[in-house]
Amino acid sequence: MNVFVTGGAGYIGGMVAQALLEAGHQVTIYDNLSKGHRAAIPQGASFIRGDILSQDELDRAMGAQVYDAVLHFAALIEAGESMKDPTRFFHNNVTGSAHLIDCAQRHGVDRIVFSSSAGVYQSKDDPLCEDDPVGPSSVYGETKLMVERMLHWYHVVFGLKVAVLRYFNAAGAIPGRGEAHQPESHLIPLVLQVALGQREKIFVYGDDYPTSDGSCIRDYVHIVDLASAHLSALAALNDQRPFLTYNLGTGRGFSVKEVIAAARTITGHPIPAEVTPRRPGDAARLVADSSRIQAELGWQPSIPTITDIIRSAWEWHQSHPTGYEV
Repeated sequence: MNVFVTGGAGYIGGMVAQALLEAGHQVTIYDNLSKGHRAAIPQGASFIRGDILSQDELDRAMGAQVYDAVLHFAALIEAGESMKDPTRFFHNNVTGSAHLIDCAQRHGVDRIVFSSSAGVYQSKDDPLCEDDPVGPSSVYGETKLMVERMLHWYHVVFGLKVAVLRYFNAAGAIPGRGEAHQPESHLIPLVLQVALGQREKIFVYGDDYPTSDGSCIRDYVHIVDLASAHLSALAALNDQRPFLTYNLGTGRGFSVKEVIAAARTITGHPIPAEVTPRRPGDAARLVADSSRIQAELGWQPSIPTITDIIRSAWEWHQSHPTGYEV
């Protein structure tokens, strides 16, 4: 296939783009580099610098050749920041996605794989399945849910084939490819920055949640496994299965304090931690039931343990202490 990848200079988008190339697909990456890195663009991919907020730029890019599918990763992702500046998140994530979906439809692209989030769900004690009630606790989660709804209606009205993949905390690294956000907002790289001496301590936002140790619980899934799920979902979209929604996680949750403890063991660093008040938008517990994609597409996490996930990230951060060179 000839695939158009938005946000392909980012952490997950770049990994999926690399996996697409290795599987023999043609890949064009479309990214404004506001959050992504040129060094994250895999060799062999074409690159167009552009913004999903620009209808003219999108139209030129998608009109330059015939694409079989769009994989959409371009979004602002910081849940905490979304509670401080909701306008920016609605504008970029929702308006930008509307431009992209409309442009794809007008240019005859009939498949979209969308990078969604566990943030669309209401928190609950048991693992979340795809039919559980939605109820985002952050503006970020709300933007993802709004895009899901847009995709539903483009499917109904125009027959667009859609795969919605709801991630439960992407993490980990492979040689040469890891996580480096600016600013960094994800727990594992933040913890590892303390071990590298780049931060004095890690903050634990709240220890009074209804969990075993009072800190939030999340399900972490390795980017290698996320990439394989995208390829499987893309291949599965057809007239018999035109709209797919899948959770991507390991089915096991780890608290913030458990992640810090595991990182202390792996790095050999004490990693000082300080408890501070809760942040708006943080759900107490988000853990995936991924049995649907396992049953329907045969997907299984190949790196399911938090120890292996953190160790892979630590190896990358040690070799890339300042992230990607830009």
